[in-house]
Amino acid sequence: MGTITAYLVYIFIAISSTIWVGRTLHKRGRVFILESFNGNEEVTDSVNHLLIVGFYLLNIGFVCLFLKYGNPPTNTIESIEYISTKEGIVLLVLGFLHFFNVFNIAKMRNKALHKKKYTEQGELRTSL
Repeated sequence: MGTITAYLVYIFIAISSTIWVGRTLHKRGRVFILESFNGNEEVTDSVNHLLIVGFYLLNIGFVCLFLKYGNPPTNTIESIEYISTKEGIVLLVLGFLHFFNVFNIAKMRNKALHKKKYTEQGELRTSL
């Protein structure tokens, strides 16, 4: 496998996995974000869209910049090792960004639930 072929395979696999993870997070994360914004669908959809755009920009930018690093493969075994090492690092970055987003959304959700509980307790006191 030639160097150019290895690079193209790496780019294809890395961008494909980025898109697959991004679509999954976008689709499945909506419910979690919706709860964080107290059921406000307009804000939820806007934030969800902004998150996916940022996710794609960061990851695809990383994939492209990371292509430069490492020794170019000269044979088939090195090509396989090159592709798997690069893709492994890309997957670790994807995982890190996913947990970073989930952590921040969980903080927003907890803040929203705390505010909702506090508001409900205040309404309960004023109605007594």
